[in-house]
Amino acid sequence: MSAPDGSPVGAERSIGQLFASATADMSALVHDEIALAKAQLKQDVKRGATSGGAFTAAGVLLVFSLPMLNFALAYGIRTWSDWNLAVCFLLSFAANVLIALFLALIGVVFAKKAKKGRGPQKVAASVKETAGVLQKAKPHPRPELPEDRVPQAIEAVARSSS
Repeated sequence: MSAPDGSPVGAERSIGQLFASATADMSALVHDEIALAKAQLKQDVKRGATSGGAFTAAGVLLVFSLPMLNFALAYGIRTWSDWNLAVCFLLSFAANVLIALFLALIGVVFAKKAKKGRGPQKVAASVKETAGVLQKAKPHPRPELPEDRVPQAIEAVARSSS
């Protein structure tokens, strides 16, 4: 049996070797986490593309079915009112124009709200504030080692725990 760096278990390793081994393990862990995040992101993008395609197909189908709705509306008005068929089609067209104007009004309102939105500016300000705080941060001072904890004593503890 051997340690991750190839040295036999139970062999005495220096602090530098232990640190190098821990650093290599941390690096491998970070690389694995990045690979996992990429795989998850790829899967999420694939699901999003499938969802977008389904919504697009539904929208296209709805657009192609609107003429049938207009014919049904015009013939329905004709059946209920006995008006001329041309007038019924004009009323159907007028209903479509009113609905389109209403939807355009909703679009304008939301566009104005989006234009006034300060979302990206707030995020940028927050990032700048965090960076400023981190630049001013100072590490805690390390206490001096007591006389009884010389490097040999630390090395002995490292050997006994491996």
